[in-house]
Amino acid sequence: MILVKNRTKLPNIYIGIVSVIMYLPILLVIIYSFNESKISSVWGGFSLKWYETLFKNRAMFEALLNSVILAVSSGALAAAIGTSAAVGFTRIKPKSKGAIEYLSMLPMMTPEIILGMVFMVFFSLLGLPFGMLTLILAHTAFCIPYIYMLVKARLVDMDKSILEAARDLGANEYHVFFDITLPQLIPAIISGMLLSFAMSFDDVIISLFVTGVNVNTLPIKVYTQMKTGVTPEINALCTLMLCVTVILVLLSSVISKPKRSKVKHREDLEVTK
Repeated sequence: MILVKNRTKLPNIYIGIVSVIMYLPILLVIIYSFNESKISSVWGGFSLKWYETLFKNRAMFEALLNSVILAVSSGALAAAIGTSAAVGFTRIKPKSKGAIEYLSMLPMMTPEIILGMVFMVFFSLLGLPFGMLTLILAHTAFCIPYIYMLVKARLVDMDKSILEAARDLGANEYHVFFDITLPQLIPAIISGMLLSFAMSFDDVIISLFVTGVNVNTLPIKVYTQMKTGVTPEINALCTLMLCVTVILVLLSSVISKPKRSKVKHREDLEVTK
């Protein structure tokens, strides 16, 4: 008896509708960044003048420099802390792992407006001047979970027999970590840093609560200018930021993609033979 499967087009229609709702506004922003007209809602012809205006805006590039410094600094600190936490997680008692796992995910599950208020109150109690320092500390805090998750997943997939063999040959914990464990964690660390860079670079809400008067990040600059009206210059800036974010996310996914070892590949070849 032949079984005939009833195929329906509903899943494809659903995916198409969701894709249009999600990506059509982004596509319109990209298209209107090349608009000749000053009015964003009126198409006046193709032009690159808004990109030229953007590159001549000194205040915008100062905000861009602050965002890059902030993203790189917070990503590097989050990489050091997140990697240490993931390595330490493998050595704690099983009963404590559940609680630590939950606590490590709290910054990702907590709404950003609550995190921003918490950071603002905390830094005020400490007496820290609001500016680049408070921005770096706040961004590091919410970037740590991204590093932690990727490094922990890499540690789970790591072959433990290699570490045991190194210890049997007389290597101490220091050499085992820096000579064997860390080189295998570098792809996950770099991937997490790229993802952290993208998250920090795009943040607005938390930055609004912890920034100072004299420090502007690029997302905050864009947000304040939108209050006076959206110009094609903002569309051009958003297009460039979107390109950077997409590139970083793609690099992160490529780097974090697990590679099959040569031994495994040789075993697969033997099985196929």
